[in-house]
Amino acid sequence: MMKKKNISASKASLVLFLCQMVSALDVPLDSKLLEELLQPPTIIQQSPKDYIVDPRENIVIQCEAKGKPPPSFSWTRNGTHFDIDKDALVTMKPNSGTLVVNIMNGGKAEAYEGVYQCTARNERGAAISNNIVIRPSRSPLWTKEKLEPNHVREGDSLVLHCRPPVGLPPPIIFWMDNAFQRLPQSERVSQGLNGDLYFSNVQPEDTREDYICYARFNHTQTIQQKQPISVKVFSMDSLNDTIAANLSDTDIYGAKPVTERQPVLLTPTGSTSTKVELRGNVLLLECIAAGLPTPVIRWIKEGGELPANRTFFENFKKTLKIIDVSEADSGNYKCIARNTLGSAHHVISVTVKAAPYWITAPRNLVLSPGEDGTLICRANGNPKPDITWLANGVPIAIAPEDPSRKVDGDTIIFSHVQERSSAVYQCNASNEYGYLLANAFVNVLAEPPRILTPANKLYQVIADSPALLDCAYFGSPKPEIEWFKGVKGSILRGNEYVFHDNGTLEIPVAQKDSTGTYTCVARNELGKIQNEVQLEVKDPTMIIKQPEYKVIQRYGQVSFECIIKHDPTLLPTVVWLKDNDELPDDERFLVGKDNLTIMNVTDKDDGTYTCVVNTTLDSVSASAVLTVVAAPPTPAIIYARPNPPFDLELTGQLERSIELSWVPGDENNSPITNFVIEFEDGLHEPGVWHYQTEVPGTQTTVQLKLSPYVNYSFRVIAVNEIGRSQPSEPSEQYLTKSANPDENPSNVQGIGSEPDNLVITWESLKGFQSNGPGLQYKVSWRQKDVDDEWTSVIVANVSKYIVSGTPTFVPYEIKVQALNDLGYAPEPLEVIGHSGEDLPMVAPGNVQVHVINSTLAKVHWDPVPPKTVRGHLQGYKVYYWKVQSLSRRNRRHVEKKILTFRGNKTFGMLPGLEPYSSYKLNVRVVNGKGEGPASPDKVFKTPEGVPSSPSFLKITNPTLDSLTLEWGSPTHPNGVLTSYILKFQPINNTHELGPLVEIRIPANESSLILKNLNYSTRYKFYFNAQTSVGSGSQITEEAVTIMDEAGILRPAVGAGKAMASRQVDIATQGWFIGLMCAVALLILILLIVCFIRRNKGGKYPVKEKEDAHADPEIQPMKEDDGTFGEYSDAEDHKPLKKGSRTPSDRTVKKEDSDDSLVDYGEGVNGQFNEDGSFIGQYSGKKEKEPAEGNESSEAPSPVNAMNSFV
Repeated sequence: MMKKKNISASKASLVLFLCQMVSALDVPLDSKLLEELLQPPTIIQQSPKDYIVDPRENIVIQCEAKGKPPPSFSWTRNGTHFDIDKDALVTMKPNSGTLVVNIMNGGKAEAYEGVYQCTARNERGAAISNNIVIRPSRSPLWTKEKLEPNHVREGDSLVLHCRPPVGLPPPIIFWMDNAFQRLPQSERVSQGLNGDLYFSNVQPEDTREDYICYARFNHTQTIQQKQPISVKVFSMDSLNDTIAANLSDTDIYGAKPVTERQPVLLTPTGSTSTKVELRGNVLLLECIAAGLPTPVIRWIKEGGELPANRTFFENFKKTLKIIDVSEADSGNYKCIARNTLGSAHHVISVTVKAAPYWITAPRNLVLSPGEDGTLICRANGNPKPDITWLANGVPIAIAPEDPSRKVDGDTIIFSHVQERSSAVYQCNASNEYGYLLANAFVNVLAEPPRILTPANKLYQVIADSPALLDCAYFGSPKPEIEWFKGVKGSILRGNEYVFHDNGTLEIPVAQKDSTGTYTCVARNELGKIQNEVQLEVKDPTMIIKQPEYKVIQRYGQVSFECIIKHDPTLLPTVVWLKDNDELPDDERFLVGKDNLTIMNVTDKDDGTYTCVVNTTLDSVSASAVLTVVAAPPTPAIIYARPNPPFDLELTGQLERSIELSWVPGDENNSPITNFVIEFEDGLHEPGVWHYQTEVPGTQTTVQLKLSPYVNYSFRVIAVNEIGRSQPSEPSEQYLTKSANPDENPSNVQGIGSEPDNLVITWESLKGFQSNGPGLQYKVSWRQKDVDDEWTSVIVANVSKYIVSGTPTFVPYEIKVQALNDLGYAPEPLEVIGHSGEDLPMVAPGNVQVHVINSTLAKVHWDPVPPKTVRGHLQGYKVYYWKVQSLSRRNRRHVEKKILTFRGNKTFGMLPGLEPYSSYKLNVRVVNGKGEGPASPDKVFKTPEGVPSSPSFLKITNPTLDSLTLEWGSPTHPNGVLTSYILKFQPINNTHELGPLVEIRIPANESSLILKNLNYSTRYKFYFNAQTSVGSGSQITEEAVTIMDEAGILRPAVGAGKAMASRQVDIATQGWFIGLMCAVALLILILLIVCFIRRNKGGKYPVKEKEDAHADPEIQPMKEDDGTFGEYSDAEDHKPLKKGSRTPSDRTVKKEDSDDSLVDYGEGVNGQFNEDGSFIGQYSGKKEKEPAEGNESSEAPSPVNAMNSFV
């Protein structure tokens, strides 16, 4: 495997330098070793940077460090040496740097305020602590103040100020009453972040004299109390009553009742504010509003979303809380207070700054003399922190010079270090919001090799499993490790061993012959040491007789066998489980050496029984199902799946084939039809079984083809008509030799993801297809049709390679060849791929539109040159949209439609156009990347079409001989309307249609009075609009002219055409005779009722009211009591009088008749209630109500006539 790469001398030296840096030593965490090695000091415990102490207790300033030899300690205070020997109250703990200031023996904590720093020093260097700021806590008393009572009108807002004393740390604020009960809070009443109590609107129940603010100082466990605050809420009703009692009747008090108010923000004030928070802290934003009803608060972030998992709302959503803030949380946050009357808002501009935080903190460095290394200190913050270095606590600029040391910004580079180069370096990263300080030592050691693994340690593994032999070591310089087998064995090499960096030897597949003594040798330039360990490879534990599926009758006895084979040096234990749980605690279950017996079987014993065999090194199990059935009337043959084959044996081992034989298990009354052979690759996919082949049920041997570099195990499954058996126990393992790959990756493709690259992908070979270790792929490519050499690269563990810097969309020849440590696979096939596409460069030209009809057009264009497509031509897109309707001249919202024409088509049809409209279109070419530029917009117009149906047709104002028609113009005229066509025809009682009459109406009309129609006749109307192209779809309606009041037939008089009227003599109709009889009976009942009421309620002067009117119709009932007017005694026996009607076209003298419906108002709206009294108007209307809209009116019928009295 040769890679052609040119590396400059500077790059080569950099690579060598980095490799040397990586070789810096790791010191094992071995307690004995750590006690013996020299080590610079390391600070392991210290007090916090900001240390607030209780002034009543001793001050303990911690500083603990480790090192070899043990370090000594010193302190500075406020930047100068702190001599603890001169202060009797200050002591240092033995073997420690921790200071104790004895305040309880008369000292004052305030005298020890300051900035302290600890230094731990030994012969290898000096480490320093953070600057520890000591401050005693403070819990001052509240300043005395005179608090005036608060008199507030109901509904107004109120703020009760707390103003706690400034303490260290700040106190926790809460409000309580005199009974030490917390005051209830709600959306209306709540405490702000500053401790004040806010009322959005006060209510009468807020009146009280014990609003008390408490401040709790946790550090000193003290609570301070403010003077109680009194609040008096007065309502306008009570105030008016009080004032009214003290005013005369002439005084006027104009106090307004409680009125609702829209929200106003109490805090924060104004429309905007700013907030600065540090990265990693909790951001708290608050908005509290006044208003009635109580406003509801909502939060949004302008131009973004609130972080989903870090946002919380507190204090009834008045407080927005975002935890662990970062720079991404900067921005404008808006709170919106809203009630039913309006809203108010406030914008808080949040800026997130950051104290320094580590990107790469410096790490301890252990080097050998002459080695190289680096200390890297990288931190970030906002603003960017400054990085400064110290050596043994002294700024590096004034520290003693070290020729092996070079400072380069945030990095210290060490070259060819010596033991005198050992030191402790401090990195300080600081900005205006804080600082970070880290100690990292450079420890230069010259140590001969040491092996930390105990001598003659015994390792035991199961055959065919990995064996790991430890050789933990240390030395400086880093020792080289070699392994030998036996006392005088040769050094171990080859593919059957894996050598780990920590000295461990791995045998991937340990065999019985791997047993023996292994020697680990560690050597460096200062010495050599060796250690021996023992490996024992044990035989695997196997279940040679597995429990079998059993069907047992209820109350019978059943036994499961579990016979095992194991290594004689291992002690197995056998455990039985039922349904993967312990056996029931039941004396019926008897566990023997090789079996499980269940006595007196019951239904609850049904389930799966598992035999689990455990040793100290492995575990195996086998299961069988027990089915409990009722006793059958006669014994039946039990058919079951076959038992698994056993005694698998491998013979005739060759490089590419092997013979497998086996012994069939019991076929359980159903002959075995075939055997399925599966294999496991313990090297690449342990535990995964693959199908190999299958043979007929009469065959018990098979010759199997093998692949190189596969650790084969085989198992056999027997199949009969009932099903498949459990798999047999695996055969012994067989590791085939390595070879060149036989095949190359499949599905090789080359598709660019960007205009300047080519992405080559393939399907990787499976593990057993690699044929050997070190599977890699040789990826080759060259531009097609160009005299160019193949470019190749070898990659591993990937299935994709990206070639950059290619021309846009050019063909490439591509091939991917597999190789391993033994060589290459056969020459692969070449495939053609393309580099990445880019958007097309030009638009289609010569766009032409041919309008075929009013709804269809055909568009043509010239194809674009293939080179300008710059990708796979997918087709063309036609964008078209309606500009305006030519009939209405009104523009509307442009809704563009898109049609895609696949391939290299140069024309297409545009369906679904609207007639008589103006359209625009353009054409664009499409490739795999997207669309190219659009062609210039092409304008075309569609011709007129037939219109849609009129939007409505209403028939109103029916009379004896006329109807009024009203209509709306078509929703889609699709052209210039030329006229409307009205057709109508009468319909008789049997729904037969009469002659059809057609009328043409000018297009500018919207109504028509149709005269000279037959009375009491149903007509059907057909109505449509026309353009120059033709008639549109029609709309139909039906309507009825009203009945002649006298029931006399009258001929129709036509103005042009005479329409035949229906000559029907109603008096001869049976339904009319029956109707008149019913009416006469009703009139008789009515007269009787009137007579009875006259006798009970007085006289009814109807005659006087008739004489007072020109039209002698009987007047309606009185509105106040619903009674009729009284009759005079002289008129009691006279019939009711009704004037006759005179039609407009001729006079018909009508004789008085008690039998005529029209004498009683045509039977309209009159009815009797349950006691027989008449309800409604006594006389009818003079004319029928006209039909409204386009609803059909029914012709008079007996049913309709009777319904008017029901």
